[in-house]
Amino acid sequence: MLMLYNSDNFAVVQIDVPASMAAVGDGPLMGGGYEIVDKFARREIFLQGVMAQSFKDGVEALIETEPSEEELDEFIGRFTTLAQQPVVLH
Repeated sequence: MLMLYNSDNFAVVQIDVPASMAAVGDGPLMGGGYEIVDKFARREIFLQGVMAQSFKDGVEALIETEPSEEELDEFIGRFTTLAQQPVVLH
């Protein structure tokens, strides 16, 4: 587990699962993914597979432009609109 981003609005954690323990499936990130916590909505979402790859690609493209915290939060917020899981412990 690796904390990638932590702002007043969001926390993003990368979770890696060793290939020997990962479920069989498609996509380059099936062995793990990204947990995104929306601190104000108190909701979280876990991205894996195609969604995780899309998130990673978007972040990498955004990082090249040296974004502000607001720009990063805006990008991450696009993914949290899908969040349904309430945060219980964090």
